[in-house]
Amino acid sequence: MTTIAEEVLLLALSEREGAQLVGSTDLDIALGGALLAELAAGGRVSLDDKKVTVLDPTPLGDEEADAALARIAAENRSHKPDGWVYKLRSGKLRERLLTRLAERGVLDEERSKILGIFPRTRHPERDPSAERAVRDRVLSVLDGAAPDERTAALIAVLHAAKIDRKAFPDVDRRRFKEIARDHWVGDAVSKTIDSVNIAVMTATTTTTVT
Repeated sequence: MTTIAEEVLLLALSEREGAQLVGSTDLDIALGGALLAELAAGGRVSLDDKKVTVLDPTPLGDEEADAALARIAAENRSHKPDGWVYKLRSGKLRERLLTRLAERGVLDEERSKILGIFPRTRHPERDPSAERAVRDRVLSVLDGAAPDERTAALIAVLHAAKIDRKAFPDVDRRRFKEIARDHWVGDAVSKTIDSVNIAVMTATTTTTVT
């Protein structure tokens, strides 16, 4: 069984080339949100008075989700969902997820160099059945089936990071928006992306003026 974070990653990669469909910053934020969504779907955390609260510290059995749960449980102060999404996002998380998908035979790992100098690693699909199962589940919901909690969370994260536009270009965006509406993890991903983009724009403007 794939985790929500793995599902986000599979849908965020082109099938043949294994190239990212969105930028690394947005993808990493989406993966941080996916960890939070996994914990919520597993009954480990919830939203209480606009703050993330641990309901059950028992591990789920997934290394990445359990590390995130332990981190949240050990925190002395409560944080809003977007605060945790920001804390959990990481390029290293993306790399670890790619590695374990490759180890399971879901993805290949192709290393090359751009202009013979800059290293590049891509992850085209080796076994398309994993992504196909996720895609079929999402399409079923988009076609009108009632979403379970995990699928609703996945759709909310995809929509917030605009991965849905690339992964499902022919699907009516209104259905994505309808399912994602008021989902607290998706909202947190969207807020985090906006805040990071504003910070980057501000820093760029300040540097240019200086």
